[in-house]
Amino acid sequence: MVRTSLPRRLLGRPELGSVVGAVAVFLFFAVAADSFLQASSLSTVLYAASTIGIMAVPVALLMIGGEFDLSAGVMVTSSALVSSMFSYQMTANVWVGVGVSLLVTLAIGAFNGLMLTRTKLPSFIITLGTFLMLTGLNLGFTKLISGTVSTKSISDMEGFPSAKALFASTFRIGDVNIKVTILWWIGLVAVATWILLRTRAGNWIFAVGGNAAAARAIGVPVTRTKIGLYLGVSFGAWIAGQHLLFSFDVVQSGEGVGNELIYIIAAVIGGCLITGGYGSAIGSAVGAFIFGMTSKGIVYAQWNPDWFKFFLGAMLLLAVLLNAWVRKRAEATK
Repeated sequence: MVRTSLPRRLLGRPELGSVVGAVAVFLFFAVAADSFLQASSLSTVLYAASTIGIMAVPVALLMIGGEFDLSAGVMVTSSALVSSMFSYQMTANVWVGVGVSLLVTLAIGAFNGLMLTRTKLPSFIITLGTFLMLTGLNLGFTKLISGTVSTKSISDMEGFPSAKALFASTFRIGDVNIKVTILWWIGLVAVATWILLRTRAGNWIFAVGGNAAAARAIGVPVTRTKIGLYLGVSFGAWIAGQHLLFSFDVVQSGEGVGNELIYIIAAVIGGCLITGGYGSAIGSAVGAFIFGMTSKGIVYAQWNPDWFKFFLGAMLLLAVLLNAWVRKRAEATK
């Protein structure tokens, strides 16, 4: 086997462009905002990144597999609403609501996957329909059951403290507060990276995203792989939804709309191709970290937050151009 030099191996990594961008953004805000380098500020940045990164990881795997999920943002809210309303209306232990929410959320993912594989329609159309249905169900059921657009408080119910400890707790390392979502995020990145690089399922994901017909011809279970990827997005939505619920105790039914684009942006900034077959879980984490640095760095620099979307769009374009350049260089050195 031919030995490959370190620079050439680095050029072949899909997250290289995002790492370069993350370093540039970090140095920029380190100079522009005096408080950016404080430990408490970096903790806040990591928390903001983790709330996006938890969903960006499974969305990145789905994009590597060649598909999209436009319902991911509202699915997070649906997960939180099911937990809250089931627990409150059934006067059950909060953990019962959490379990029911997991089943319901996974069922939504299975529905997306089955509809995609059975109808052969584009994932854009399938998940756009799911997005619209969930948006209406979230609002309609919440107003029907609670009479308002938000759920009732469940903070005094049995099981709430332990569920909050798992999904929304804060612990201290020295003088810095760390949110538990950061651990969830790191864990998901580690598991997703292991799946992609060390398992047969990871090879299937890349093969399906590169060319589904060719993958099916060599025996790859394309249908099972795509359904599994949608179930992964649902699992991420369940975790994010429980964090939303146990952080604020109540849930607004209209939340989550538009977040699906942020998850996709984080994955694209991290090196995932829109066309599928290329990307990494680590890259999605770097993309989420760039999002966290930008959203909080603008605040620490005391700039008008209205400029945030401009910076996000500019980073998306720059990341796509840089990733395309890196990929061409990598292919040229093979």
